[in-house]
Amino acid sequence: MQTYRAAVIGCSRMGAFIDNEGVAHLASEITDYLAQNFPRSHAASFYAEERIDLIACSDLRTEVMAEFGGRYDVPAERQYTNYWEMLEREQPDIISVATQPEHRAEVVIYAAEHGVKAIYAEKAMAASMDEADAMVEAVERNEVAFNLGTNRRWDTGFDKMKEIIDSGELGALRTLIIYGNGSLFNTASHNFDLILRLNSDAPASWVSAYLPDGDSIIDGDIVREDPSGQGMIQFSNGVVAHALLAQLGWEAICDKGSISSFRDGAMWQIRRQNRLESFPRYERTSSGANIVKDLVHALDTGEPTRGGVRVAHASTELIFAFMESHLRNGERVELPLKGSKLRLQRDRGPRQPRFSPQ
Repeated sequence: MQTYRAAVIGCSRMGAFIDNEGVAHLASEITDYLAQNFPRSHAASFYAEERIDLIACSDLRTEVMAEFGGRYDVPAERQYTNYWEMLEREQPDIISVATQPEHRAEVVIYAAEHGVKAIYAEKAMAASMDEADAMVEAVERNEVAFNLGTNRRWDTGFDKMKEIIDSGELGALRTLIIYGNGSLFNTASHNFDLILRLNSDAPASWVSAYLPDGDSIIDGDIVREDPSGQGMIQFSNGVVAHALLAQLGWEAICDKGSISSFRDGAMWQIRRQNRLESFPRYERTSSGANIVKDLVHALDTGEPTRGGVRVAHASTELIFAFMESHLRNGERVELPLKGSKLRLQRDRGPRQPRFSPQ
């Protein structure tokens, strides 16, 4: 079988070192899951895939790349402060773009235009809708396989949840609830993609939203920090989603029952009419590794990925529609979203990763 050459651009927390972070505060089920050493970062997911050779990395911080190189066997001569130089010299088949959203579109578009065949981009997709639109155009024109790091789309627990929904045994899907929506770019990017997945990627028709701290964060067209948001999403197939800030989990409500997931997939529950049932057993795997395997499959076969750049665009559009609705005092914002000039632009440096296990 063919082996593909991979490189990571952005060698910080999600790019390479989230695997070091402690899990003592998490539920025992999640602790047991992570104790199996499933890869979580982009680099660890590449490194664990036998069909991929992780050959190079790029970051503005040489000391971070030195740690990256020691961990993932990338020599100093293949560590680059200029990603475009890395792409020209190393010519990887697949790259990870694990920068902050403010820089992501530039890197993805350049890579798509310069021979990269597959891209694993960290969420959120982009810092503005204009950038997200440009990413779609470049990726599709150059026929690049694309997945966004919205990991629950590749989580086997949510695969099982979707399987039950799609079977019809609980009746038609009516309502989706996000109990802990959180900040829009960091957390809701996951949540919005998950409800799109559970609803078979039916397009959204409109949103109505409120951002508790939106007035102090949004300055004209500039979004100074990542705002938290809650609201309602109406889908074209009649399903309604409610995004709350209750810090709990997710629920799918059907005509004859519901399926709930709490504590980030550590607890599951099925309610059928007035009876509680156990959730079916399923095999836990690494969602990061599953994202990478999906890209490898796309490169092997030419088939589309489970995610794809249009799916990534749809969840990003919900982020910006929430902000636009808040600015219009909670009015319905129709989708597709037109004319948004909002852009995330934070005045901060990169986060220092944890180089050693906690």
